[in-house]
Amino acid sequence: MQLFRARDILNSLVLGLHPSTQEDLPKGTILEDADVVRALLVGIASIQQSMTRESRRAQLPRNIERTWSEEENAQLIDAFQAGHSAADIAARHGRTVRAIEARLEKLGLMTAGQRVTSDRFGAPVTSSASKDGIKVALVEMPKSDTA
Repeated sequence: MQLFRARDILNSLVLGLHPSTQEDLPKGTILEDADVVRALLVGIASIQQSMTRESRRAQLPRNIERTWSEEENAQLIDAFQAGHSAADIAARHGRTVRAIEARLEKLGLMTAGQRVTSDRFGAPVTSSASKDGIKVALVEMPKSDTA
């Protein structure tokens, strides 16, 4: 059964309608119990969440979450050193710009400060420096319009 069909059936039941005919269901059924209606609503919300997740997933690049091969690493390095943008490389590799920048950083070809994307948890891009033998984290803060 397709998710959208299951959702429609549950919606009909919550509204007190027969899922196929859309006629009113008889009075006094279990569907008038508040806990049953709440459970149906939870089911509808869960199905909608799954449908939304599937829709977003379908829009992701084809190679998301795939391991980088040595050949792909070599292609990435060549494209980056040839001056191609991270967006162009991402499109060619079927990956996100964030993934391209993270890989370039891991390969030592880009620093965290050079990235235009943030880490996957939304934290500001950080880099580090040493002062008197002490490693210090540097955090780039968003620029404010107010002074």
